[in-house]
Amino acid sequence: MKPYTIEVQRLKSIRHDHHGLIEVSLDALVSARQAARDDSEPGVPSSCLSIPVEHARTLVLLLKQQLNELDKLNPRSRRSGRA
Repeated sequence: MKPYTIEVQRLKSIRHDHHGLIEVSLDALVSARQAARDDSEPGVPSSCLSIPVEHARTLVLLLKQQLNELDKLNPRSRRSGRA
């Protein structure tokens, strides 16, 4: 796996499909980077996502909204721990 640095420039939209995927459209700068040594998993490269605080807050709100819409589609008995 090749590690990348991903810098989010702008969130455009978020939506879910009927196959259980949530799709986020955004503008981002993506560049390859050298694998950094990580104490938790030595030798395993990882990617890094950089996102401004205001975009992160928006992303969290939009994800919550999409997950709530998906929960409404499931029968009560299949919802994750909800009565």
